[in-house]
Amino acid sequence: MVAPLSYDVVIAGAGPAGAATACRLARAGLRVVAVDRAEFPRDKACSEYLSPEGVRHLAALGVLHRVEAEGGQPTRGTTVHAPLGAQLTGLFAQAGGGSRRSQPYRPTGLSIARRILDAALVDAARAAGALIYERTCVEGVLRDGARVSGLAVRNGNGTKRELRGRLTIGADGLHSATARALGVQRLGGLRRFALVAHVSDVSGLHDIAELHVSRRGYVGLNPLGGGLANVALVLPQPLVRQARGRVRQFFFEELERFPGVRGRVPSSGLVREDLLVTGPFASRSTRVATPGALLVGDAADFFDPFTGEGICAALRGAELIESTVLESLLRDAAPSKAELRSYVRARRRAFLGKWAVERAIGYAMLLPAFFDRAVTRLERHGLAHTLIGVTGDFVPPSAVLNPVFLSRVMF
Repeated sequence: MVAPLSYDVVIAGAGPAGAATACRLARAGLRVVAVDRAEFPRDKACSEYLSPEGVRHLAALGVLHRVEAEGGQPTRGTTVHAPLGAQLTGLFAQAGGGSRRSQPYRPTGLSIARRILDAALVDAARAAGALIYERTCVEGVLRDGARVSGLAVRNGNGTKRELRGRLTIGADGLHSATARALGVQRLGGLRRFALVAHVSDVSGLHDIAELHVSRRGYVGLNPLGGGLANVALVLPQPLVRQARGRVRQFFFEELERFPGVRGRVPSSGLVREDLLVTGPFASRSTRVATPGALLVGDAADFFDPFTGEGICAALRGAELIESTVLESLLRDAAPSKAELRSYVRARRRAFLGKWAVERAIGYAMLLPAFFDRAVTRLERHGLAHTLIGVTGDFVPPSAVLNPVFLSRVMF
């Protein structure tokens, strides 16, 4: 065991949540270290989709121009195809209505490969002064009594080290080792898995993402630019078990079951040899803050990728950490119970309404006739733009979680 190292903040994970948090806290003058088992740039199973609000966060972190120059593809919105043939199209530019507070940062979102995005965020964190240790695994959480005091880690050479800090942040994703160590992670009822590929020459795909829903699950088609598309197949766990030993064949067979996708995704266009698989979703942590530690991004909560806003939620979580615990860290103190509670409350205010909308959509997909009817009414009444603004995090959830909106969808 190498001698322990001391920092202000120790972060598990250097994906969007961890790297954005490291960037924000390091540029404020704190000594920050983040560790990740990956080596960047790396591929990651993800929809690779951001709303205009996600774009705002990238601009605030200083990486927007880079990711756009390296391959970011502007997207105008999303079209949803329901199981029985109904469809709606929500456009970001039309989502804000007359409210100045609800206007998007810009009229388009951004589709961006995680190899590009994650590397840009890691570089931004390093430029701000944070240390990022790649190929380094979290082996455990350190404690001083009841208080979390850092992480025990092991690098790619097998060297073990203790990283101690006044605040430890779990940003290590859907299957967070930090959340498990804190004993607070739970799985929900919907256990879906995603199989994700980059495919060239997907026909009929332009600057609007597509979601195709069936009784079996759903498919997301997201234009990445340069003739590439992110193709994500999301199915319940029992169906995904059928892919064992034949993942690639299973993937393309299942795509052909979706009428709006059939014949559009050529198996010859597969860019990465291996498909990426992630799940099960519907993971949540019953506590996102405990003395000496907090959780952010997918480590704290992840329901379902249908709305495609996991990256934005991760970046927003980093912003919330900065606004709630930075002051005490700058005073060379550990965040107090009151500040940790402030972080929990801030997350609740920021995400509670969105969580309700996500879960309503996720469970509605289990009822094809109801889902089709809702999609028809949303499109007929011009409400699809409002809904995409809510799922895109720049229109308040109250715009859809109210009797008037819900009655127009259901009756």
